[in-house]
Amino acid sequence: MLEVEVLGTAAIAPAEVERLVAISLASAGIEDGHVAVDFVDADRIRDLNREHRDKDTPTDVLSFPIDEEEDFSGPADSRELGDVVICPEHTEDLREAVIHGTLHLVGMDHETDDGEMLALQRELLSW
Repeated sequence: MLEVEVLGTAAIAPAEVERLVAISLASAGIEDGHVAVDFVDADRIRDLNREHRDKDTPTDVLSFPIDEEEDFSGPADSRELGDVVICPEHTEDLREAVIHGTLHLVGMDHETDDGEMLALQRELLSW
């Protein structure tokens, strides 16, 4: 079972956030686990960006994977996939940010994959 926890407020319905997370995870063959999507202000995302990436600026989305598949041995539905943190005031498309952050949770990286992640992101956005 997939559990999506939506925290904070944004101009996107929680049901849409849940749908976008589900299709993003399904594209990687993941149907079970827990994901938190947190909508935060610029100060909070700047703090997280500085703390985790040594970049002292706000950004649109950050992802924090928790239970990596190769390290996880419990039941699939108890897997803590991770957190996606989104700053609406630095994001042009909240739907795209949800998909982008979730794809990072499953190990995709647009900086090293020859465009595969961004192509999949575009495809999922069209659904």
